[in-house]
Order: sequence, then structure tokens, then C-alpha cells
Amino acid sequence: MSIRLHPPRPPHPEAEPHVLDNPAWAALTGPHAHLAERHGLAARYPADVSPFTALADPADPRAWADLAELVGPGVVTPVTGLATDPPDGWERAGAVPGVQLVAATLRSAPDPEAVRLRPEDVPEMLDLIARTRPGPFLPRTIALGSYLGLRRGGRLVAMAGERLHPPGWTEISAVCTDPDHRGQGLATRLVRAVAAGIRARGETPFLHAAAGNTRAIRLYESLGFTLRRTPQFAMLRTPGKAAEAERASGSGERA
Repeated sequence: MSIRLHPPRPPHPEAEPHVLDNPAWAALTGPHAHLAERHGLAARYPADVSPFTALADPADPRAWADLAELVGPGVVTPVTGLATDPPDGWERAGAVPGVQLVAATLRSAPDPEAVRLRPEDVPEMLDLIARTRPGPFLPRTIALGSYLGLRRGGRLVAMAGERLHPPGWTEISAVCTDPDHRGQGLATRLVRAVAAGIRARGETPFLHAAAGNTRAIRLYESLGFTLRRTPQFAMLRTPGKAAEAERASGSGERA
């Protein structure tokens, strides 16, 4: 099964925005509000939790001004959900086409072998992330939700967990398997198990993937996820010079 990547149709003018159109903002002003660093119409996660930043409305210039104030000058930051170009002064530093998938016919089920990963497991989780590179995972990413793992000989060889948490929805993320243990269905088992915990709360699983990660997309489609939209994960540099550069320049002038 293949997935066709194309821009979603423009919403009807009277259609209400969907919470998944701007999931980072919905999470940071909802279930993850206790983690949020917020300034006006902009918010972000702590730097050791997640790189995501969010705007209340990407079409509102005030939100961009608030984000620049929150992040600081000359800083590259990821921004999602953009339908238009950023305001003058912001620079594009890169972009990754993505897909957003929602659980339509996914069969969820607890896994008796899966263990709940805890803060003391983070060094081992980071080691697995370094070997598999599923996406951003930082020293305190575990604070975002529940993470499950599978061990072989006491060693963590596969994991999956929860990331963005807009009201009524939870994103499955950090799905990864050690290269020496692939082909055994471990990722499938963990996705189903994480989804079971999400559904036990009365919520719906969803996830994001890079559009170029066709192997993962095929797996998620086979499990019962369907394409909802094709967001861009844009890397943008805030206006102005970075504080470090300004300090270095000032020191050079004084010298």
C-alpha cells in the first residue's frame, strides 16, 4: 500500500478548526499546560523536554512577535502548521514534509511483556534513540506521557510512547527497534499497547512521520492508521542576531 502526498483541500470558510490542525498549541494550552513556557500567543516546551514551539494562530502577526520574544533573537526553532510564509525578518532554515495519521481501524491491545519505562531508564532510552534515530527524544521527553519498552536479556531493544497531547487525542511517538531485533513485530506490539493506554482514557491515538519515511508509513497504514493531513515541519530562524553573537561582537569591540 502506498500513500499519496498532496496538500489537503482548503477547509470550508465556515468550518471549525480541528484540534489536530495545531496540535502543539492545543497540547501546550491543554493537558501539557503544566510543562508550557508561554508568552502571550506563543508557547513552547522546555528545551530538555521537546523542541516544539507553537503559535495560537499562525496568521496572527502578534503570535509571531510573541514567539520571537519567547525564543530570543537569531534562534532556529521548529514551527508546525504553517499555511503561509512567516513574517518578514524570519528566515527559513529548512523544512521536512510530514504526514499526520489518525487511528481509524487500529486494533489496540495491552502487551504483557511490555514494561513501563521510568526516569531511571532514560539513559538506556537515549542510547536506543541514538542507534535508531526515530526523531527528537531528549533527557526529559519522558515527562510528556507513558513510555513502554521491550527487553531482551535485560537490554532495552524496542520502545514507543506518548508525545503531543491535545484534548481528546494523544500522539504515539519514539517508535523504534534495535536493528538487531527488527522483523519480530516488536514495534507493532508496542504501538498497539501504547494505543490501548490512550483509548483507556477515552482518547484517540494519532501520530506524525516524515513523508520520506515510507517504511514506517506502510507499517502504520497496515495497523489501521489513515492519512489526515500533510503538515510541514519548518525550521525557522527568529529575527535579529543571537545573543551569543552580540556578546561576542561586543567583547571584540571592547578589546
